[in-house]
Amino acid sequence: MKNGQLGTMRDVFIEGLFDEMHKNENIFFLSADLGAPSLDKIREKFKERFINVGIAEQNLINVSTGLALEGYIVYAYAIASFLTMRAYEQIRVNLSITSQIRPINVNLIGVGAGLSYNMSGPTHHCLEDLSLMSLLPNFTVFSPSDWKLAECFLDYSINTRTPKYLRFDSKPVDQIYSNTDDLNIEDGFHEITKGEQVCLVSTGYMTHRAVRASREISHNIGVIDVFMLKPVNEELLLNALSKYNFIITLEEAFIDRGGLDSLISNVINKYQSNRSIRLMKLGFADKYVFDLGSRDHLHETYNLDEKSIIRLVNEYYQ
Repeated sequence: MKNGQLGTMRDVFIEGLFDEMHKNENIFFLSADLGAPSLDKIREKFKERFINVGIAEQNLINVSTGLALEGYIVYAYAIASFLTMRAYEQIRVNLSITSQIRPINVNLIGVGAGLSYNMSGPTHHCLEDLSLMSLLPNFTVFSPSDWKLAECFLDYSINTRTPKYLRFDSKPVDQIYSNTDDLNIEDGFHEITKGEQVCLVSTGYMTHRAVRASREISHNIGVIDVFMLKPVNEELLLNALSKYNFIITLEEAFIDRGGLDSLISNVINKYQSNRSIRLMKLGFADKYVFDLGSRDHLHETYNLDEKSIIRLVNEYYQ
C-alpha cells in the first residue's frame, strides 16, 4: 500500500497477517462466515489454520479460547456489532476473566465500526462497542483512524498476550499517517497537530473529520488521535491535553456512556491541577440512528460533520 492511497483496514491487516503466517505456525484465523478479498489467500494457503465457524459468534469465541489455551495466537473475525454484543458473555467469561488467570492471545477483529455500515440500519451500526469493550478488565481496545495504524498494530497483536478488540472500519479510508516508525503504539495516542487553546480529540473515523475541520479553521487548533482507548498512557495524554483550554471529543459512539469522552474526562479529572479545562462531547445521544443515507448525510444530520465542528470552535473564539 503506497502513501496517500485509500486502504481498507481489514485487508491491509489481513495481508500482513498472511505474511506472518508463513513464518509463525502458531497463528490461527477464525471467521464467523465473514469474507474479505485478502482473506481468500489465507483460506487457500493455510487450510489447516483457517476455520469458518459459520454465523455463530458465540462459538467463535469458544473455539478461539480453546486454541489460545493451547498456546496459539488467534484472530477471530466478524461484524463488529454481532461480535461484541451477541457474544458478550463468552467474551467476558472466556477471555476477560480467563486472561486474569492465564495469559491468552485472542484478537477480536470487529469490522463495521460506528456507522460504517451506514445503509444497514441500527442493527448493524456499532455505537456501543467502545463502552462495552473498554469496560472489560484485561482487554486492549484498539480503534485506528487509518489503514496505516491498522498495519502497524500487527506486531503488537502477535507479541502481546492479552485479549484485544480491534475496531475496524468497513469502508476504505484515506491515509492519515505517512510514517509510523516513530509512533509508539503503547502510548495509545498521537498528537497530529499542536494547537494553542482548542484541541479536537478523536478516535477511529472521526479523526478524518477532525483533521479536515482543523485545516479549515483560521485559528491554530490541535488534533489528537486516540487509537488505543485501553490501555493508554494517561500521564502522557494529560501532558498533551493540559495546554488547552477547550477540548472537543469526537466519536462515532454513544456519548456519556464510557467511550472516548469518558476516557478524556476521567484523565482530566484525575490528573489536572488547579486549572479547569472546558470539555464538549460530540457523538450520539441516547437514541439509535434510524435515518438512512451516506455517512456524510448522517454526520450532517447529527452535527458530526466538519461544519458543525468548525462552528463550535468559532463560537469559542467569539
